[in-house]
Amino acid sequence: MTVGYFAPLPPARTGVADYAAALLAELRKYGRVETAPAACDVALYHLGNNELHAGIYRRALAQPGVAVLHDAVLNHYLLGQLDEDGYVEEFVYNYGEWHRGLARELWRGRASSAADSRYFEYPMLKRAAERSRAVVVHNPAAAQMVRAHAPDTQVVEIPHLFAPPDLPGEAETTRYRQRLGVNPGTFLFGVFGYLRESKRLVTVLEAFAQVHRENPRTALLIAGQFVSTDLERAVAPMLAGDGVIRRPYLADREFWLAARAVDACINLRYPAAGETSGIAIRLMGLGKPAMMTESLECSRFPEDACLRIAPGVAELESLREHMVLLTSMGEVTSAVGERGAGHVRAHHRVEQVGKQYWALLCELCS
Repeated sequence: MTVGYFAPLPPARTGVADYAAALLAELRKYGRVETAPAACDVALYHLGNNELHAGIYRRALAQPGVAVLHDAVLNHYLLGQLDEDGYVEEFVYNYGEWHRGLARELWRGRASSAADSRYFEYPMLKRAAERSRAVVVHNPAAAQMVRAHAPDTQVVEIPHLFAPPDLPGEAETTRYRQRLGVNPGTFLFGVFGYLRESKRLVTVLEAFAQVHRENPRTALLIAGQFVSTDLERAVAPMLAGDGVIRRPYLADREFWLAARAVDACINLRYPAAGETSGIAIRLMGLGKPAMMTESLECSRFPEDACLRIAPGVAELESLREHMVLLTSMGEVTSAVGERGAGHVRAHHRVEQVGKQYWALLCELCS
């Protein structure tokens, strides 16, 4: 059996590329896996919500295989790939002729698509799901979206993988905190990844400002590249606030240094796109408490293995209270981190994930 593997790979600056590289190495332990071959027995297509996946998406429609949905909402991807008429027709294909007017409205308002919840309520994944021999998702929210659009398609939920490299040691981590200007005894929160409206950065910075006024022995690391220039301009004054540390996109080695250096991770997602955060899995795997938006996407995590932040009007106060809890009760911080790490070890190790993928690929070739 030859598996065709279609995915962005490093040095592409995307979490999907890191995921795909780790899974590729694991699958090759089982058999022959070729990247982007002209022909294969079964193809594995990694699909996401940006232009890096354009050629992969087209190939997945033309030569169906297994589609891995890293984002179950493909609306934003299609906004970037289609013209107005093409977008409207695709929307009608997904949701019916009676939605044609809404499709025109969404196209014309696409400049606000990163923050407008309507674009997340219409995933537009019917064509990709119907054409696939099977669809792999990472959480129940994505599975629900696929089944709503393509009830006859086989949907397989496989947990997001955890594959840490050789991790930096304690001394190197301590020096890194010193380079960031974080004093010993300071509680360091971290936000990682591409910075877009759905990461709720304004809320995070407002909550941290309140916490920092009450407890100056706190700091907040914002590490990542802004996707939205409007958001970057809006939060610029807040990024200059006391205790806030700004770092750009982190290459792999520095990411793991920063991940070890923080005491807790803030990883809010609203509106959600059916994705499981690879950053949250990485930080939990290191034993760091992760604060994440309460949603179906994170429902597989045990209640005591992470900290769930209420979305909507309660978001700011919920986040502030949980930040205060972690900074004031070290035993809670340790317990949540340990339980999160235990859950990741039990369900997300790359060895376990690779075995599940290979079983599915063999099933489709039998």
